[in-house]
Amino acid sequence: MTRTESADRVRLPEHPSSEFRRSAGWFPTGVTVLTCVRDEELHGMTVNAFASVSLDPLLVLAVLRTGSQTTGQVLSGDGFAVTVLSSLQEPTARSFAAPDRTRGSAAFSTVAHAPARCTGSPVLLGGIAYFDCVVESTYPAGDHTILVGAVQTFGLLSEEPALLFSRSRLGAEPDLRRS
Repeated sequence: MTRTESADRVRLPEHPSSEFRRSAGWFPTGVTVLTCVRDEELHGMTVNAFASVSLDPLLVLAVLRTGSQTTGQVLSGDGFAVTVLSSLQEPTARSFAAPDRTRGSAAFSTVAHAPARCTGSPVLLGGIAYFDCVVESTYPAGDHTILVGAVQTFGLLSEEPALLFSRSRLGAEPDLRRS
């Protein structure tokens, strides 16, 4: 089959953005909360577009919705932290994702956290790992911004299963230790 014949077989749906989101949602991702401190106020948001990028130097990336209040706070400073959530933190993931959520330091009042060593950004203590980063670079990408962070400190927090997002649902990572 030629490239043209292959392209003829794939048709974009009538509403490509909603169908794209639905199709992409079948890819399981981990769930994180990205945090920062600006003007002594804590800020945080749930992010599932997160990945390690490089071992030399240590780099991670997060993809943030352009125009959100928290994205503005993150991009206006030099540092941030990312906490990888455990399967026990579904309420935390939902809380930091809600459009009508409590903003600022009040959002952290019921979540155990400690300041990251380098940036002072909140690390959520119920998570399974964290990365304390300075902003390396940012790239516009459609209606999102790709944020690349240079990892300054990192660590494991627990051995709980990870919280995953797939098919518009949150759930626990399978226990791979039993395999």
